[in-house]
Amino acid sequence: MMESNKNNQQGAIYKVSRFCVAPMLDWTDRHCRFFHRLMSRHALLYTEMVTTGALIHGDQHRFLQFNAAEHPLALQLGGSNPRELAICAKMAEDYGYDEVNLNVGCPSDRVQNGRFGACLMAEPALVAECVSAMQQAVSIPVTVKSRIGIDDRDSYPELVQFVSTVADAGCQRFIIHARKAWLSGLSPKQNRDVPPLRYDVVYQLKIDFPQLEIILNGGVTSLDQTEDILQQVDGVMVGREAYQNPYFLAEVDRRLFAGADDILSREQIVGQLIPYIKGQLKTGVRLNSIARHILGLFHGEYGGRLWRRTISEQACKTDADESVILRALTFTAHDVY
Repeated sequence: MMESNKNNQQGAIYKVSRFCVAPMLDWTDRHCRFFHRLMSRHALLYTEMVTTGALIHGDQHRFLQFNAAEHPLALQLGGSNPRELAICAKMAEDYGYDEVNLNVGCPSDRVQNGRFGACLMAEPALVAECVSAMQQAVSIPVTVKSRIGIDDRDSYPELVQFVSTVADAGCQRFIIHARKAWLSGLSPKQNRDVPPLRYDVVYQLKIDFPQLEIILNGGVTSLDQTEDILQQVDGVMVGREAYQNPYFLAEVDRRLFAGADDILSREQIVGQLIPYIKGQLKTGVRLNSIARHILGLFHGEYGGRLWRRTISEQACKTDADESVILRALTFTAHDVY
């Protein structure tokens, strides 16, 4: 399939992001997203966070290229300079992304040193200025992903002030990770687990801002749980579960979207992935760059351990090709064809 470029048409426009796969650094690259799209046609996919500096001063195409099959797709940006964010938002629109999202939720030291991520929750006026500048530059949705608070600034009134200030600047879609973030004392990994989940806070936001689209993120591990959450808010964003147990995505379209296609088996998914792998290998991509994302495909299934071991041990070899994946498939006692 063709890679995206500035002349690609924008993907299908969506009104409500009922189900999204979270932007995850070092995880949700273009190969991961292509794989995820084989299981769900309707889930909104997100890129890893890309900084404005990387786009303005680096290899723009390397960061922004994607396969047209990945639509609907959002680009997540990290930055705090309104002018630079506007420039990068326009890049996203030119490349055909369906949404551009501002990261106001990442708590890592590196992100804080760049004055973006979760630390921006302390500066709602600046976030509003950034959103306004981005919206003036593009016609695609500009959205914000945040926490429910940071450090000791975690009261509900402070969250309301943040959301109302940014909404007044034109943001209509908020993805809220239902945990606060500690900007010091906890690692990014600990910040995904240690602060308690507060779904009630996100639910209250939807009550107080019925005109906004509120998407809940954090701790979601099943579609039963997703359906329960959707009784309270507009959408759900899933992170680690979609990566560690990716076949979880195969029922998303049937359960959450009307008119969904039949569910593909794991073997059928591998069969559809093989041509993509062959094409990518011809361009110089190493097998492991793709294969690392499919290790969890047979999570909890017969042969799943041998599937993972075979790929882990062999996909990293210099001459590894699609035969590694087909060999691993034999251990699941199924035939890809």
